[in-house]
Amino acid sequence: MQLRYNYRAYPDVAQCRALAQAFGCARVVWNDCLRDRKEAHGAGLPYVTSAELSRLRITQAKRTEERAWLADVSAVVLQQSLRDLDTAYKNFFDSVKGKRAGRRVGPPRYKSKKDTRQSIRLMTNAFSVQDDGTVYVAKVGNLKAKWSRRLPAAPTSLTVTKHSCGRYFLSFVVDTEPDVLPELETDTGIDLGLSAFAVLSDGRKIDSPRFLRRAEKKLKRLQRELSRKAKGSKNRAKTRIKVARQHAKVADKRWDFHHKASTQIICDNQAVYVEDLAVSGLGRTRLAKSVHDAGWSAFVGMLKYKAALHG
Repeated sequence: MQLRYNYRAYPDVAQCRALAQAFGCARVVWNDCLRDRKEAHGAGLPYVTSAELSRLRITQAKRTEERAWLADVSAVVLQQSLRDLDTAYKNFFDSVKGKRAGRRVGPPRYKSKKDTRQSIRLMTNAFSVQDDGTVYVAKVGNLKAKWSRRLPAAPTSLTVTKHSCGRYFLSFVVDTEPDVLPELETDTGIDLGLSAFAVLSDGRKIDSPRFLRRAEKKLKRLQRELSRKAKGSKNRAKTRIKVARQHAKVADKRWDFHHKASTQIICDNQAVYVEDLAVSGLGRTRLAKSVHDAGWSAFVGMLKYKAALHG
């Protein structure tokens, strides 16, 4: 099975510039290829193939004055951006045809440099983990990383992401074998809620930490500061980063809580049952903020992959 392993990265000033250029080039290729397909569809022309887009929007584009700077970044970054667009289209078509489970997926959209996340994806020919613990990224250099745990096997791909709060992350995809735990005779059902985050069938309760509610006072103060700053000013940009960092702290605490709670439940039980939740519907009610704060979907997702990992 495939798992993702995420680590914090600490690029220097020059590497930040190189990554910003890579993010921008990947975004331009995505948008150019998406525009070609949209225009072809609007004109009643056949679907533009990936091979044709690669030739027009990558190979030939590098030879033009308008897009010559595409040659300054790794070709793998550009090719993977096109492949990611293909995946987005496949998910959309499968969703429309009913071949994809879950909520309906919309068509691919244009990307903006103002998006909350910027990312590039690389295959093994464009990155490597070095003996000194740094991660080499083609045409960027050796990135310092904070290794919270070892990779269980050689990674097959790497995604480098920059969040709106200014933090960088390395996300490795690794093929690994299930780590099956000893069989148990216990199982449990989970009732997710808001007053208590979860109530197990044996009567145990997991209290709701309400991380967002606890940070609300500081967030409101920062939001007021942001609203008073002139649009386009450096002070507004600094305050926006402060707001994003506060949201990131809340998300980190919630992520850690979900991981610890889900691991404990999986290790204590042979089978786990969770009720189906209409989270999207509840997200449109007066309970929306509390539902978002609880993060039920993320928690259930962790239960699923950990159950598969540990048998």
